[in-house]
Amino acid sequence: MTASILTPLSLPSHRTIKILIIDDEPNVLSVLYSLLSPSHECKTAGSAIEALEYLKEESYDLVLSDIMMPGMTGLELLAEITRLSRETVVIMISGNLNIQSAIEAMRRGAFDYVTKPFNLSDVETAVARAIRHQSLLKANQQYEQHLEQLIGVRTNELTIANTNLNTTLEKLYMNYRATLHALAAALEARDVETKGHSERVVAYCLRLGKEIGLTDRQLITLEHGALLHDIGKIGVPDGILLKRGALTEDEWTHMRRHVEYGAQILRGIDFLEGATQIVSQHHERYDGSGYPHRMEGDQICLGARIFAVADAVDAMTSDRPYRAGRSFDDAADELIRCSGAHFDPTVVQAFAQVPLDSWRELRHLSTVTGYVMKEQKTGAEIQYSALAVTGDRLASGWIR
Repeated sequence: MTASILTPLSLPSHRTIKILIIDDEPNVLSVLYSLLSPSHECKTAGSAIEALEYLKEESYDLVLSDIMMPGMTGLELLAEITRLSRETVVIMISGNLNIQSAIEAMRRGAFDYVTKPFNLSDVETAVARAIRHQSLLKANQQYEQHLEQLIGVRTNELTIANTNLNTTLEKLYMNYRATLHALAAALEARDVETKGHSERVVAYCLRLGKEIGLTDRQLITLEHGALLHDIGKIGVPDGILLKRGALTEDEWTHMRRHVEYGAQILRGIDFLEGATQIVSQHHERYDGSGYPHRMEGDQICLGARIFAVADAVDAMTSDRPYRAGRSFDDAADELIRCSGAHFDPTVVQAFAQVPLDSWRELRHLSTVTGYVMKEQKTGAEIQYSALAVTGDRLASGWIR
């Protein structure tokens, strides 16, 4: 941008001023024309009707018009001049006995008036003042146009900058999410028994979140928390984490500390602040019998309460070396049985409202082909859809 919004505009100088003189008395026209034509470009009209035709053909800087004329009066002409050109300045000519009409004309937009019989020096002064005023009007209009152009340029620049920023932020966020998914996959690689667990739990959490009515931002937080819920197991020795037999009480104490480790790992990462709550509370139980802080009811964040149901569903329906996975029908019965104890009744109800076939389909797609949360924007709304990695196939409708 080469010009500043504060750049002053110079007033027009040394330009020809176009004046239209209107009066039904030929002598008045002759006197005014003789007075003003040496310095300005003047034209005369013997009536308002004739003057109006001239005004439609071209614009004038200044109009001197008699008030009382046959046919159309000066006041009626003033209204037409105002409609045709807001830059034209009008001086009314009034007889001494018609001073009230001159005052009324000024109330309607005339700049000044002179009275008959007039002193020529008074006319020259009024015309000079009117020309200065008209120059200011023209300069102001140019300045407004200048500002409009600058605003248009600046608006376009800001639009482009905003688009570029949004694109950058979207790419950055997608990289964040890809990193989180990769981290979750790396954690699961340590334990073949839980392969695909995080992706399935994310799928179940987001389906429950949709059913409960979470916002887009809350769904993002829920996804992050579900993906990283076991990140603290990085701090658990392999001898405990991968032990095939039952853990001793001391080993269970170490295992439970993964919640604390996970919260420590994520603490201080602003965009994972909400996810940190889920990580630190995902083993709390609705009746207060969980760990590490024995929180209960609404003391537990909603994301952790949703996760508890999703995690239990995946645990019950997944095969283990020591048992086969149970059906979704059995899992639903178990959730209802433990509603109000281990699980939030509201979340259990949300699970029950979704057809079991939808849960089976969601598990199949997230287990067989991998589960991906792909963002699609429609207007300002971010829509989440469960898509298979291969074929880009819709898993279970829109997850908003």
